[in-house]
Amino acid sequence: MRWVLREGDGATLGDVLARASADPLALEDGRVFVGRKRARSRGEALRPGDVVEIAPPVLSAAAPIVLARTNDLVAVEKAAGVPTIGDHTGASHALVATVARVLGIDEARIHPTSRLDREVSGVVVLALSGDAIRRLARARAAGTYERRYVAIAAHAPVPPSGVWSQPIGRARDPRLRAVGGRDAVESQTRYATPGVAPAGQAMLSVAPVTGRTHQIRVHAAHAGAPLLGDRSYGGPARVTLPSGRVLDLGRIALHAARVVVPDSRGAPWSVQSAIPADLRDLWAALGGGGAAWDLCASCPTGKD
Repeated sequence: MRWVLREGDGATLGDVLARASADPLALEDGRVFVGRKRARSRGEALRPGDVVEIAPPVLSAAAPIVLARTNDLVAVEKAAGVPTIGDHTGASHALVATVARVLGIDEARIHPTSRLDREVSGVVVLALSGDAIRRLARARAAGTYERRYVAIAAHAPVPPSGVWSQPIGRARDPRLRAVGGRDAVESQTRYATPGVAPAGQAMLSVAPVTGRTHQIRVHAAHAGAPLLGDRSYGGPARVTLPSGRVLDLGRIALHAARVVVPDSRGAPWSVQSAIPADLRDLWAALGGGGAAWDLCASCPTGKD
């Protein structure tokens, strides 16, 4: 629902919500925005011309799976379709909020040390203290915050392994990124191709060195290997098999399979997430060999 405030519509957000007969839980869920800013109070003052948007409710998210926990870190498995933090659809169903409920702690204590895009699945490591936040920030700077992703691309990259090192900046659409875009910064992604399906789709094993927004998706697309389901960067929304069967892709074929970070003693803490059934089924439907999944977790990428 979108409401452009006119003279006489009211002076506060509460007035507009009442006139719009808005869902009474919309504000509490974080689904109400004034312009691009999430609204927090019914008493917020408005002026004619202000735009109020109310997103529809999202079905309750399933409780996230806790993969591992230390004294100041927790690793969870994020499902595709769940935002890491609150977005335009609200905040109560985001990963951080649901983890807070599962652990029974204040959401303010939970800090995602990396963010997976909404339609990407896999391991997310959350810091539970200021010391953990700083320690993992230092690990990123030192290159000891390691991540391994698996993906299915529309085409195999050439060469089949190496390092994508094109700088990434903002695209014309501020929500997206582009190689050589505005304010581009150094970006590096190591990759390998452990398997290719009969029709040319490729399984990729990917290890980002830097952590730019949409980095893997942008680099893969620039290399002529957009990820299946990644419509924002040229990936197909559906695939037609030789049999004539059409596969509709409801998510981006990208999964964070392993993360390694230092624990509070400085020792490597490794957490893995199993490949989701939907990606396994997709690869099988494409005619890809099952052994490629095992290779993905361990095959060298770039300079490994």
